[in-house]
Amino acid sequence: MTADIIITNGRVLTMSDDMPRAEAVAVAGNRILAVGRRDDVEALRGPKTEIVNAEGCSVTPGLIESHVHLFIGAASLSALDLSGIDDGSRATTAIRNYAIAHGDDRLIYAVNGSYAMLGPSTDITRQHLDTIMPDRPLAIMDAGMHTVWANTLALEAAGILHGAEMPDGAEIVIGGDGTATGELREPAAFATVTALNHTGGRDAIGYTDGREPMPAPTEAERRNDRAVLLDGMAYCASKGITSVHNMDGNVYTLDLCQEIDEADGFLLRVQVPMHFTNRHAIDDLAVAEEMRRRFASDRVFSGRVKLFMDGVLEAWTALMREPYPDNPKARCGQALHDYDDWIELAIEADRRGLQIDVHAIGDEAIRRTLDGFAAARRANGARDSRHRIEHVEITHPDDFARIRDLGVIVSIQPSHAPGLVLPADFIRPRLRDAQLPYAWAWDAHRRVSRAMPFSSDWPVAPVDPLFSFRAGMTRQPLEPSLPSHRQTFLQMLAGYTRDAAFTEFAEDRKGQLKPGMLADIAVFSDDLEAMPGDEIDQAQAVLTICDGRITHCL
Repeated sequence: MTADIIITNGRVLTMSDDMPRAEAVAVAGNRILAVGRRDDVEALRGPKTEIVNAEGCSVTPGLIESHVHLFIGAASLSALDLSGIDDGSRATTAIRNYAIAHGDDRLIYAVNGSYAMLGPSTDITRQHLDTIMPDRPLAIMDAGMHTVWANTLALEAAGILHGAEMPDGAEIVIGGDGTATGELREPAAFATVTALNHTGGRDAIGYTDGREPMPAPTEAERRNDRAVLLDGMAYCASKGITSVHNMDGNVYTLDLCQEIDEADGFLLRVQVPMHFTNRHAIDDLAVAEEMRRRFASDRVFSGRVKLFMDGVLEAWTALMREPYPDNPKARCGQALHDYDDWIELAIEADRRGLQIDVHAIGDEAIRRTLDGFAAARRANGARDSRHRIEHVEITHPDDFARIRDLGVIVSIQPSHAPGLVLPADFIRPRLRDAQLPYAWAWDAHRRVSRAMPFSSDWPVAPVDPLFSFRAGMTRQPLEPSLPSHRQTFLQMLAGYTRDAAFTEFAEDRKGQLKPGMLADIAVFSDDLEAMPGDEIDQAQAVLTICDGRITHCL
């Protein structure tokens, strides 16, 4: 058999223990044909073989992004990005310039806002935003996607200026005058505001509600949504990414991905879960089973249930075992699921053979998540469930052994550690001294987790894996006496390839460059292994191959 594509003269990092390094890779159809010495692989050349000279640069398995919000991230590509803005004048200029350029938008919508974007000591209110944008609705999503700030016109357009009934854990913050202050905490609180954006909020329904768009989208709206998603897929492919594990979803998102695939627009493998919120009933797990049945290819698939156990540290909504030291009013944060309801859900989802994936940041949220996994094992018996916990930022010391004993996978976003996306001095006051040794304790988690997939949480942080590599490889300790938990290059690469594939039960098909594996490959502009951690994100993907197809080429 001759090869369709041969990548040669590369520093091939296979992530396979059988042959960790090689010089060339051959592809035939959608599979890896051969990996090895340059001369041996080039012998598979045929008259139509495409030859790619890697010029001594890194060649890796296609990168697997284990935690993204693909539809929201794709929509954010056309929104105003406020990353790095931390004073009112810069924020005002950016928002007003964007509004001028987008005169027809129903909502001026910005992402990656900071709690300090109007200045370090300014609590953001609708009145502040009214001063910036008095004559058009304005909303700003915070970088963690758990808070939105809205001006008066946006709150009025969404029908929540005077508040609204909210499920547990969500809050429209009400001021002393009985009207909304402009701060909307957690997805259910800001869903009616984000519904005013250019997708009609359909990009965020899988995140805010987990149900289907109502009314059903028109064909014109579906075409628009497919175009938005396709832009997001192309953007991911341009970063060397060949697969993503979406962290929100519904049938509509899967349908759009399937339609893109069937129209031969395939660029990216996408797993979409059922997002189970505290508004769902146990019987709604039938939807997750139907999603698993209908979508089960290597390109578009489901099989997972995702839920939020708590919020985030920056909003004091992460669920903690002890009250926040810097905000007594926040007490211990917010539980987004009743404890007994969660135990019942964990048992039933596990009984149905679904993978369970839980956002849990605070030490009490992690404890409750493990309680549910333990209850499922007692009720249903032990199985290879590969249940996941996302973020796992503050872990109680007693729970590391439980993670190991329950076979849980810890899913980490390196850029979330204080000091990169969020300043360390912003987060530090929320933690007690006794919690610091167990905060973002990646090395300790590595010793107990079955695998350690890495990811970005895009659009919370840039989706470029090399940005996460830099974050993991250059991390600073929270205090000088504490370990840095810095990761090596090969640990980072494993988290984006072999460990990520294991997490989705695909270790026999991807995550390594071996004959017979799916032909998912990334070629970079530099020898990544030789680059310092603080420079590695200056490299870029020059070629991405997914399922044997070139999905990105510089």
